[in-house]
Amino acid sequence: MATNLVIIPTYNEKQNISELINLIFNQNIEVDILVVDDNSPDGTGKVVDELISSKIYENHLFIMHREKKQGLGKAYIAGFTWGLEKGYNLLCSMDADFSHHPKYLPKMFDLANKYDLVIGSRNIPGGGIKNWSLLRKIISRGGNIYAQIILLSKIRDLTGGFNCYHASWLRKIKLENILSSGYCFQIEMKFRHALAKAKICEFPIIFEDRQLGVSKMSGNIFAEAVINVVKLSLSRNKIRKQEDL
Repeated sequence: MATNLVIIPTYNEKQNISELINLIFNQNIEVDILVVDDNSPDGTGKVVDELISSKIYENHLFIMHREKKQGLGKAYIAGFTWGLEKGYNLLCSMDADFSHHPKYLPKMFDLANKYDLVIGSRNIPGGGIKNWSLLRKIISRGGNIYAQIILLSKIRDLTGGFNCYHASWLRKIKLENILSSGYCFQIEMKFRHALAKAKICEFPIIFEDRQLGVSKMSGNIFAEAVINVVKLSLSRNKIRKQEDL
């Protein structure tokens, strides 16, 4: 077993998951992978099961089969909880569609030796987004600015999902208190780390839109994020008490 864990939530990622797993393991880093699959109708979980059965990555590739789709946040919390129980030190979150390229993992884990939270950031010099329409870029940047203003945050990429967490800090912020189940989960995790005065680093990544499969973003997910950001801001003092800050 490695000391570092990459957690990949999946729902209908059969076209991407094998190649992604292979590429992660080819990065010459000490890492295990946990796929958290929400009972994908396309058989994503079965593909991972077959890889595990092949013993190519014996004792380094794992899967959690969940009964149904319950949201990105809940998938990550399940994955983090599993990783904490297994004793991993660093736990990295990333998408299954190659938007987050595995080539950044060595840098991420290296920076995690100096920082409490490492964020792969699209919104700092050197970072960026490829293959998105202008409208989508405006919506993404607008969402980040909105969250920055409401939460009084200096983090440039609050909504990004390519992040590396320390087990000790995940315990400190108490995962059972997380409010968000959708994409606002990414914002909330960063907000809670900042409130706890974690030492946070953003490093530049190029985010590329998926080449295969279908995006999971929806109007409901966007609405949840808008509302939950306000709830988080209003709950600032409550969060501090929950985490004994």
